[in-house]
Amino acid sequence: MIDAKFERTKRRALLASVSTVATLSALSFSAGGAAAATCEALAGKTFGDTTISAATAVTPPFSVMGKDPPAPVTVNAAFCRVQGTIKPSPDSDIQFEVWLPPATAWNGKYEGVGNGGFAGSMIYNSMDWGLEAGYAVSGTDTGHSGGTLDAAWALGHPEKIVDFGWRAIHETASASKAIVEAYYAKAPAHAYFSGCSDGGREALMEAQRFPKDYDGIVAGAPAHAWTQLLANAIWNEQALVEEPDSWLPPEKLAVVTKAALAVCHGEGGYLDDPGQCQFDPSSLLCKAGQSEACLSGSEVATLSKIYSGAHDAVGKPIFPGYPAGGEAGPTAWSLWITGTEPKRGAGTLLYGFGTGFFDNMVLDQPNWDFRSQTVSVDLAQADEKTGQALNATDADLDAFRAAGGKLLQYHGWSDAAIPPASSIDYYQSVGKKMGGVEKIRSFYRLFMAPGMEHCGGGPGPNAVGGVFGYPSPSRDPGHDVVSALAHWVEDGVAPAQITATSYHDDDPSKGVAAQRPWCAFPAVAQYSGKGSRSDAASFACVAK
Repeated sequence: MIDAKFERTKRRALLASVSTVATLSALSFSAGGAAAATCEALAGKTFGDTTISAATAVTPPFSVMGKDPPAPVTVNAAFCRVQGTIKPSPDSDIQFEVWLPPATAWNGKYEGVGNGGFAGSMIYNSMDWGLEAGYAVSGTDTGHSGGTLDAAWALGHPEKIVDFGWRAIHETASASKAIVEAYYAKAPAHAYFSGCSDGGREALMEAQRFPKDYDGIVAGAPAHAWTQLLANAIWNEQALVEEPDSWLPPEKLAVVTKAALAVCHGEGGYLDDPGQCQFDPSSLLCKAGQSEACLSGSEVATLSKIYSGAHDAVGKPIFPGYPAGGEAGPTAWSLWITGTEPKRGAGTLLYGFGTGFFDNMVLDQPNWDFRSQTVSVDLAQADEKTGQALNATDADLDAFRAAGGKLLQYHGWSDAAIPPASSIDYYQSVGKKMGGVEKIRSFYRLFMAPGMEHCGGGPGPNAVGGVFGYPSPSRDPGHDVVSALAHWVEDGVAPAQITATSYHDDDPSKGVAAQRPWCAFPAVAQYSGKGSRSDAASFACVAK
């Protein structure tokens, strides 16, 4: 029944998108085919399920308040700000915006920007990054208003879950391209999508279900196996409270990271290839009389469970765990998994996501108690109720490949939100489905990022211009993921490596501190033994 509902809704969405283009073109084009005379002329237009509520010509400097975090975003480029609503179902209320640069500044292309967490707002700083590069850009709240940790809107609203899961991103793409064509009197030459975290899930959903929406897609650290990821979050939280001393405080995480880096020869605070690190947590077990720089038996057990990932009752893996070497730091495990005093695990982001998901989307039981649950049983319920709407795990990308699409995926090896091995697993599943990894490299590349945390940050060079990350030092294909994608789509040059950057004090205005290449998987960046490790030229991509 879930599959049938998706197919019916998909057919309706596709028909609506065709109607959208035709209707908006008729409303906005003059007989001579010129663009709308003014930005404001778009306001009030209604077409299909979409209504344009406002269209405002913006002159810089302009400031718009972001919602999560609530901080102003300064925009230094002129644009036409189009705001609208899409209602594909009676319970839908999808808010979206399209920012249109002047015709003289438009690069002829369109970029959709993804979301994070449970969405609920538009990522204005990433929209600005695209706008100032000359793109017509769009964003959406995916059908509800709220913070990224807020899932209360989903309780009793299955259509809103569908909007969040996939429908809002597709509907926004269709409406946005129609608005672009109406405003400039020509369709965008190319369409791209860029997202990270939930936006990475949205990115893969587009490639899998709507292969003609975008010519190229950037999928950063995707939460694509949504139900498994959040079942894994509950697994970890259960491990942290299993015994009175099971919790791993920040100072113990520092002990773990120091030991893992020593065993696996980490440099600069991170590992070059954590996937090859064979670190045994039991090596840190406290000996008689020892209490410092070691772990108790319960702490070792907790660490082992987090490394291993969730398993069912008979020991079958449900989801990959986290690699060694990226545990310590204020934006690492203590933020996402283990927490700090006084709330400990209950104060972490993954606790909020996991309990919010099962409370409001699966079990319809606010304040559901995770401690007494069986993860595999909860996962089965989650898959049955929400898997079709939320999971972007289909390995068959043949339609996307046939449409000429290109997919660039990246994931930080020190990501404490989404286990990095999940990206490798999906990439390899696509290879298996489509005849081998070598068969998919013509349209799909994965880049694993040493020392990068969730979507950006961390001890390793990580700025590549992606959503939520730091801006790249330049917008050329060698340093910026969207530029690399466009170069691939438009010029046929597939990226073999991308140079990531770190800045002094994580401040781009203070200049470059270090750079190193990310290599197209399965190749890894190997230090030559000569030159500075902060210089990208000291590394070469080497096949494993």
